[in-house]
Amino acid sequence: MAEPQFTDAIALLKADHRKVEALFEKFEQATSANRKQTLAQEICVELKVHTLIEEEIFYPAFRGLIEDDTLNEAYVEHDGAKVLINDIEASSPDDDFYDAKVKVLSEEIKHHVHEEEMPSDGMFAQCRKTDVDLVALRDQMAGRKTELLNLAKTSGLPAAKPTAVNLVAA
Repeated sequence: MAEPQFTDAIALLKADHRKVEALFEKFEQATSANRKQTLAQEICVELKVHTLIEEEIFYPAFRGLIEDDTLNEAYVEHDGAKVLINDIEASSPDDDFYDAKVKVLSEEIKHHVHEEEMPSDGMFAQCRKTDVDLVALRDQMAGRKTELLNLAKTSGLPAAKPTAVNLVAA
């Protein structure tokens, strides 16, 4: 069932944004390899769950109701993050570029969050102008989020799968 502190679907997504921002800040302050790895893995799980609920539930609910370019860019931004998420999950703080990958992921997420949360022109502002039931959407998203978090704890989430970007093997 929905977590009552979230008034609607957008509030739930914004809470996810704040949680991941805080995790990135903790990562930047971390000094031990173990702490960095723990935080990076938590960031990756949170982002995988967040992108899944957005792509499975939130974005489709607004297709045709808000600017297509806004939605299309969000999918492509997610895919850029997914490539880094998979790479970070498959590596460790001892690997070359580990910290740089987490930093770039943080910057990509900050940009994406800004695009969604911009007053008046952002995705969320566009979504609020529609007649989509954001409370019902919250309930659906919260249920799926709970399922995914439980899966992450038990058997783990699969690798993040890009939707819009075609990955070409080198």
